[in-house]
Amino acid sequence: MKIAVQTKNREFAFECSHDEAILHAGLRQGLSLPYECATGTCGTCRARVMTGEVDIGWQDAPGLANLKRDKGDVLMCQARPRTDCLLRVPSNVETLAAALPSVHRGVIRSARRLTEDVLHFELSLSSPMRFEAGQFVILEAPNLTGGRAYSMVNFHPEADHLAFVIKRKPGGGFSDWLFDQAAENVELGLFGPLGSAVFRPEEDRNILCIAGGSGIAGMMAILERATQSGYFGAHWGKVFFGVRTLADCFYLDELAEHVAAARGRLEVTVALSHEDAPSPRHQRVSSIGLASGVVLEVAAQITAGSCDDAIAYVAGPPLMVDGALKMLIAQAGLSPRQIRYDKFS
Repeated sequence: MKIAVQTKNREFAFECSHDEAILHAGLRQGLSLPYECATGTCGTCRARVMTGEVDIGWQDAPGLANLKRDKGDVLMCQARPRTDCLLRVPSNVETLAAALPSVHRGVIRSARRLTEDVLHFELSLSSPMRFEAGQFVILEAPNLTGGRAYSMVNFHPEADHLAFVIKRKPGGGFSDWLFDQAAENVELGLFGPLGSAVFRPEEDRNILCIAGGSGIAGMMAILERATQSGYFGAHWGKVFFGVRTLADCFYLDELAEHVAAARGRLEVTVALSHEDAPSPRHQRVSSIGLASGVVLEVAAQITAGSCDDAIAYVAGPPLMVDGALKMLIAQAGLSPRQIRYDKFS
């Protein structure tokens, strides 16, 4: 089908098959169509169908809640065309210069539990993928409707495998499937890379990371990229990782390896929100600091007045992300351009 898109700055046209999301087709063909989660939860990729017909996809998508469906509003991440269409998008759109997202296939090669409700798994890709540290992909599993967004834990300029971490959510279709049924050699579909909360060494800024739970995934890729390039030889980094209790911590050994490689220029603090920290340092991994309290409060206390020259990366539940944005601007003195984040739910 031919999709014409009227935007605030100009009109574009691209091809889209009947079984492909309009957002995916536009991104794949080099257009910077607006999105955040790309899975139907946020509503950022809204558009209005002026002519033509589409299948709107997920009828109960949370992102549809504030749209005027009676006037033709749709979510481009869910909508698939039935005919040629003309859409109106209330954003400026440009052509993308970075690596374009595309469709891949991946086979699960390993899956291991890190805690009772957190699991690490890796995919062997059908073809290598180029991505930037901090980006994510949309994963689709057999016999499950819809895609889920997950950030890569690992980084390689042209990766032939991707690593992910997932926290089990009550009633979560994908997480239940992965924890209870998935086995090695199961094939998943994926679309990406996506996301703009990326680390670029050429920007020459210090690094501040604030993550809640499985939001640490993209931060791990950023640290791996920084370590590979020797970035901490001339810059400092601070990581604040929020979990409920000490038993909920994971990736401590991997974080400690990055701390050691940075030779005193990287600090990692784990914030425990539901119990008191038993000591200022982790007893087993002594290079990792411990603190009591919500991760935002801990980060605000330690970074007060000392990070205005940094790029901040934020990931976690939406309420945590919103709170971090306010704290970083009002208390830490960062400008919005110095803060990068993705909301997945």
